[in-house]
Amino acid sequence: MPNLGMGELLIVLVIVLLVFGASRLPQIGEGVGKAIRNLKRGLNENDDIDVTPKDKQVTSRSSAKSASEEVADAEVVERNG
Repeated sequence: MPNLGMGELLIVLVIVLLVFGASRLPQIGEGVGKAIRNLKRGLNENDDIDVTPKDKQVTSRSSAKSASEEVADAEVVERNG
């Protein structure tokens, strides 16, 4: 990537000023700043985010019944036929 000197940056600034206008430049700068902050925050956060819906999540082992309790509570169904 080529290095941008002061002349090139000035030309880019003039083009941006002509395209967006002077009143919109602070809003554009604020938006770019927020985007950079969110990007940095996203890169530093833990990647182990649980996106499973609450109704589909499996309960923890401490509150779940053991297999033997579930078998004891199971209803026996007999088929006639």
